[in-house]
Amino acid sequence: MAELRLGPLLRYVGGSSATVWVEAGRPGTAEVRCADGASGTARTFQICGHHYALVPVTGLTPGAATAYEVFLDGTRVWPAPDSRFPPSVIRVPADDEGVRVSFGSCRWAAPAAGGDDPVGPDALDALAQRIAADPDGERPDVLLLLGDQVYADEVSDATRRWLAARRDLSEPPGSEVADYEEYTRLYYESWLDPEVRWLLSTVPTCMIFDDHDVIDDWNTSAAWLDDMRATPWWRERLLSGLMSYWVHQHLGNVSPDELAADPVYAAVRELPDGTDELRAHACRADADAAAVRWSYRRDFGRVRLLMVDSRAARVLEEENRAMLDPGEAEWLREQVLDAREAYDHLLIGTSLPWLLPHLVHDAEAWNAALCRGDRGARWARFGEDLRRKADLEHWAAFPASFAALAELIAEVGSGAQAPATVLVLSGDVHHAYVAEPTWVTGAGPDARVLQLTCSPVHNAIPLAMRFGFRFGWSAVARALGRRFARHGRCAPTPVKWRKKGGPWFGNQLMSLALHGRSARLRLEQARADGELTLVEESVLSE
Repeated sequence: MAELRLGPLLRYVGGSSATVWVEAGRPGTAEVRCADGASGTARTFQICGHHYALVPVTGLTPGAATAYEVFLDGTRVWPAPDSRFPPSVIRVPADDEGVRVSFGSCRWAAPAAGGDDPVGPDALDALAQRIAADPDGERPDVLLLLGDQVYADEVSDATRRWLAARRDLSEPPGSEVADYEEYTRLYYESWLDPEVRWLLSTVPTCMIFDDHDVIDDWNTSAAWLDDMRATPWWRERLLSGLMSYWVHQHLGNVSPDELAADPVYAAVRELPDGTDELRAHACRADADAAAVRWSYRRDFGRVRLLMVDSRAARVLEEENRAMLDPGEAEWLREQVLDAREAYDHLLIGTSLPWLLPHLVHDAEAWNAALCRGDRGARWARFGEDLRRKADLEHWAAFPASFAALAELIAEVGSGAQAPATVLVLSGDVHHAYVAEPTWVTGAGPDARVLQLTCSPVHNAIPLAMRFGFRFGWSAVARALGRRFARHGRCAPTPVKWRKKGGPWFGNQLMSLALHGRSARLRLEQARADGELTLVEESVLSE
């Protein structure tokens, strides 16, 4: 009997085409049929005993929405016969309509219906409830999930019991996931949530990983990586994390044309079992970060999105430490500068904030100087220990990369072809805020530049950390940060910045309405009654 195990997920949407991702219970043919006649089919491919398909749908009409159904070997499997939700639709925005973008990060799986939720209401559940109540009303044209889609190192009680039935949790990695099969359990738990499952079937998504998709503080430093590689379980954990990310998240990020040119995707689809081919791909990524690119570009009418890998693309040697390896940095530069006249808004998606509270930034830059050995070997040992304990590994902990991004933003944001806005979209830090930079030398870019940080979608933050982040923006904190910077002999930053909004705490989503040269921002938080309530609304550009 045909079984839809996971999905459908509506992923790429653009032009007259889309992709729909599914996991089936057995090998076969997946088909998408739209009410307006658009359709597509794909054979499943196999990874570690699981069967997946990414169905390319063609013949869509820009500016129109069409309901769709999913069939496996001719049997309809979506929507479910007892579904309480409206039909899933594929909508391709017309180029002159503008674009609505919602984003957030850090979604711990919600408990089963009726279960106690220790971290409060899920913002994605609330978004699904709103759209389902008014299917013809406003909805995002794309949902950006900026990291920590699953938590490999912080599993739920239900998953812990499932792991305990499978293996001995007294052996490393204990109650953290160990292999590909255990990763699939995380995706089932997260994406089979009824509201989220329907939401992901009807709102296109773009995704990128962050640390918890593999492990907390993934790729913090070269010393950290050496320690992890010395453990007996790390290699399988990392390879399984990259393989499951490629299957569940990465494939849907790119266009059908790019997929058609991808030799790994072609090989996996042609083989009876693509496990070894995909594992070899993950091995290449582990051996050489520059060998595999997880970053990608998407254009939505007059809006360009560059989703940047802030984890796997790092250079970790202390003397050459960089958030992006040289090839990745050059790719970002090329994508930013390519056909600048073709976009009015540039979105740079990076899971980790570029601009942090001032004290946090200065502490990370100081720590980077210590770890580099600028204050001697004893301070370097102290710095490495502190870096790991305090999670000091954002853009500020890579000072050259921080400055290079500032320089690139200034370049693209200046001149006759400058976009109206350059918006850095981030998550990770379990709260939301808006920060605006000014350039220390020169007039700065013509574009409006902002750091927009929104997290979590469904998680929590200890009270002590709430206090710390609030304090980090204060005048006292800035003075303390300057002392850190002096001790570390840190170079001056090319930009200064100030907080324009926040910090806001809660399970939340930010949304952008981009039309022509105008940009509007909205922040909404999930309430206990399952609704989204407006917290902040502002005009970014007219």
